[in-house]
Amino acid sequence: MNWLLLGLPCLAGLLMAVQGSINGQVSKYIGALEGNFLMHLIGLAAIFVLLFVVRIGDGDWSRLREIPWYGYCSGLINVVIIYGVMVSIARLGAAPATTAIIVGQVTTAALLDWLGLFGLEKTQFSIWQGAGIVLLGLGARLLLAK
Repeated sequence: MNWLLLGLPCLAGLLMAVQGSINGQVSKYIGALEGNFLMHLIGLAAIFVLLFVVRIGDGDWSRLREIPWYGYCSGLINVVIIYGVMVSIARLGAAPATTAIIVGQVTTAALLDWLGLFGLEKTQFSIWQGAGIVLLGLGARLLLAK
């Protein structure tokens, strides 16, 4: 197992919790949709600088037409994700909202792998994975118990 490769999604998860908490605060000041717009505008500026000023991208724009139709939905999905995170963390708190997010992510990811959707390699769904999802749900329930 490549621990460095696992460290990157761990860092992403850590930053998602931080980002969601910050975005929740931003939404209290200017509103969820307005905050969502601001976050995307700042992100667009940052990625523009990285791609076209610093030139650290290694992709191939000539293949743009080869992207499957669902690849273009990702930006729209991102708007819904950030809005949902902003609203849920602002109203529920970081731990309850993040717990629900993780349960939803893992359950959906297992389903996507099992069905081989969006170009993923199809995998077998085992009883252990099912048990893990159930235990994850039970753990979330325990974590959120008052």
